[in-house]
Amino acid sequence: MRLQFLGANKQVTGSRYRLDVGDLTLLIDCGMYQERSCLHRNWEPSPVEPRAIDRLLLTHAHLDHCGLIPKLVGKGYRDPILATPPTIDLARVVMEDAAHIQEEDAAYKRRRHKRENRKGPHPAVPLYTAEDAQAAGGLFRTVQYGKPVDLSEDVTVTWHDAGHILGSAMLEIVARDNGNSKRIIFSGDVGEWDSPLMRDPATFDKADYIIMESTYGDRDHAADGDVSERLTRIVNETVQRGGNLIIPTFAIDRAQDLLYYFSRLAADERIPHLGVSLDSPMAIDATTIYKTYKYLMDEETQSFVASGEHPFQFAGLHFARTRDESRRINSMSDPRIIMAGSGMCTGGRIKYHLRQNIERPESTILFVGYQAEHTLGRHIVSGAKEVRIHGRRYPVRARIERIDGLSAHADRSGLMRWLGGFQSAPRRLFLTHGEADVAASLASHVQDRLGWDVRVPEYEEIADLGS
Repeated sequence: MRLQFLGANKQVTGSRYRLDVGDLTLLIDCGMYQERSCLHRNWEPSPVEPRAIDRLLLTHAHLDHCGLIPKLVGKGYRDPILATPPTIDLARVVMEDAAHIQEEDAAYKRRRHKRENRKGPHPAVPLYTAEDAQAAGGLFRTVQYGKPVDLSEDVTVTWHDAGHILGSAMLEIVARDNGNSKRIIFSGDVGEWDSPLMRDPATFDKADYIIMESTYGDRDHAADGDVSERLTRIVNETVQRGGNLIIPTFAIDRAQDLLYYFSRLAADERIPHLGVSLDSPMAIDATTIYKTYKYLMDEETQSFVASGEHPFQFAGLHFARTRDESRRINSMSDPRIIMAGSGMCTGGRIKYHLRQNIERPESTILFVGYQAEHTLGRHIVSGAKEVRIHGRRYPVRARIERIDGLSAHADRSGLMRWLGGFQSAPRRLFLTHGEADVAASLASHVQDRLGWDVRVPEYEEIADLGS
């Protein structure tokens, strides 16, 4: 039994693992890299021959977990992709949106290279096409939380609620190889306890091997007050200054969390009934999917919906799907809340709203999620005095705010709480999905507190799980 680490090793994105049990080859996640230093891996051949993979198991629908599935399919993968129903619906949206971006980027590169008579570091073709994304969508097969799925006589997998985003899962794999049975837990992305919308993450009492994320493994989310109180203050202060509140927003989960908070705050008259623009076709599609699966949300949210006050439907909420609708937002004179992708400001419509507001002292730019190294979002939140947007430099005069309490990832205390559910030490804990120094910090912390054997694996490292 062998486990190979093929992504999210000493960096956050590109989640991918190969697990071999006897003659069965499994791929857990197949995510896209988003850190600039690792983008080349998106273009490299799959480290596992696509036709050699017997099953692809998906934890959830974020791009860094599902974003390379269409490429895998385009290169020959034809077997089932197993995931929960909400993950399937969301992943189809994410993959088709990514394919559209890939095709647009390739067309732009071809025009630029022709104009400049040069070639770039990657071919001016899309990483994959909309046709590949649609073909990938056709391979999905549904699984349900808590119901074991037999992949062979020797391998059973159960999906458990990770509490991260809608449909997110932890995988519990029981594998028998050469007469030895092993229980392997893949945490996926561990959600926060008591977060809006989502249920608390599942916990486990035993495992032989644990593969756990470590995104916020070196710190706790800032104890900067209740999220509702902070949002109330930020909104009201921005409105009083006559500015806009600009929020770079991840389309899945963060957008829906924010809509939940703004609908509650407006209903309680803690903020004025001002316009809220959700300027992201993918976030709009994701919000529709969230409405469909409200029965998977926490009890508080279900009670809110039952009272007749749906968190995704309230006065002043405006969905901007088309580019013309997006452009009209910036012509509106009254202060408003503008939520647009991408969450790290790496592309998308948020850059146009930043251009309009980053020089305005009366406006506020609010960050509510992780900002990877070398992204525009990281530069702004780190205090840059000037940033480059669409080829032009802009002084940063807007007020910059950050709320870590809205993160969909557990912090160090949350990860330790999750590990605390295990009644005995595993043979080894592997830490992935975290920057190198962050994962190393968490490894040291776990070793000191729990005395466990902890490893931060390298890219393409192979671990023998048979002994």
